[in-house]
Order: sequence, then structure tokens, then C-alpha cells
Amino acid sequence: MSDTTRKDSDTSKERRARGARMIGEVYAGMLSADPEKPTGDAFFDLMIENLFSEIWSRDVMSIRDRRLLLMGAIAAQAQNDVYEMQCMATLKNAELTVEQLREIPILMTQYIGYPKTTGLRNATEKAIHNFKKAHSANENKDKK
Repeated sequence: MSDTTRKDSDTSKERRARGARMIGEVYAGMLSADPEKPTGDAFFDLMIENLFSEIWSRDVMSIRDRRLLLMGAIAAQAQNDVYEMQCMATLKNAELTVEQLREIPILMTQYIGYPKTTGLRNATEKAIHNFKKAHSANENKDKK
């Protein structure tokens, strides 16, 4: 669980800083936000100060558990590009193994159907491929 627990007395600055930490943690550094300076993009700033600061930071559920629920919702909507990002973050954060990720599309065939699951499976395999490729490149870099 995260140490970013919300307090009713938090200032806007504290909420922003907590949200910036959480988006970095949730997305394993793939997405980030300046902890002090709003972007001026209301959509993004509200996402940081509300969704990540107030919801993802709650210590009632782990990031992994929240992500699994999110992945199911995204899968049901056939948002394969977003699903791929979730898969990558899951691998980078070591929340699920490759085998566990591959099990999700198998389960989802029964709930969202084969047509939607085909795209989900492709997104899963693309994320796994990209993760392994990046991991291999990092290992090679460390050996030099």
C-alpha cells in the first residue's frame, strides 16, 4: 500500500504532490506530473488532483487490485491501447507475471466475447513483447 494517504486538511498543493507521486507509482514512471506546477490543462490537472490523489492513493485496496478492476472495465470497452498500457505497468511494477497476464484474455472470452478479446489478447502480447525487449536491452546495458 502507498504512504500517500489522504487527509481532510490537505491543501491543493499537497493533493497535487500526492497525485503526482501516485501517477508515477501506478504507471511505473511511464506517466508523470509535476508535483508543484499545474499544467493548465483542466482535464489532466483534475485527473492528478482527484483521481490519483484522492482515489488511487486510498489504502483500502492495493494498486494491483485496483488495476485488475480497471483492466476488466477497459477490456469490456475494447480500449486495447489503454489496456496495453495497463499490461505494461503491471509488468514493470511486478504486479502480475506474464503467465497471469495471458490468463486474463482467456477468462474474458466468456464475459466480453471473442471479438473483443482478440484485440485484448493482441494488446497483451504486444505489451509482453515490448516489456521483454526493454528488459533485455537493460540487461545488456548493465553487462557493459
